[in-house]
Amino acid sequence: MTDADPRAQIVSLLPRLRRFACGLTHDPPLADDLVQTACLKALERWHQWQPDTSLASWMFRIVQTTWIDDYRSRQRRPEDTVMDDLPEAVGEDGRELVERRSELRAVRLAIAALPDDQRAVLMLVTVDGLSYQEAAQALNIPLGTVMSRLSRARIRLADQLGHAGNRHAD
Repeated sequence: MTDADPRAQIVSLLPRLRRFACGLTHDPPLADDLVQTACLKALERWHQWQPDTSLASWMFRIVQTTWIDDYRSRQRRPEDTVMDDLPEAVGEDGRELVERRSELRAVRLAIAALPDDQRAVLMLVTVDGLSYQEAAQALNIPLGTVMSRLSRARIRLADQLGHAGNRHAD
């Protein structure tokens, strides 16, 4: 495979695409399926990619549009939140572990409650580390829209998590 080989280029993006897909789906197996479908679409439409543009942005856009299309076509079902993501350490205080898992659950639920457009921007900028400009290109939206959506997402998360924290304070 050469550097110009689409398979090699897409393979190098898989970890980033999976993180983004996990942020959209909140379900690792579903995220894997989403990335696989998006990669197949990209390979089928490779002729549409313009070499002078960012392959990552193009792929993020395919993942997002595939997710939106799939989301609209199937009935919504309850989301399972995996709470075993935090490893248990030997001798760890059970109360601290439960509190961390509770906090993780609250963050995941708050992110899941965000509108799709805000969640997509939040995931690209805060999880994948894209610049605002790169996120704008990936989502095919103006830079100002990225900044606005990210700001609204952060405010909403702070409000939701702040209220959740106040409820648990005794």
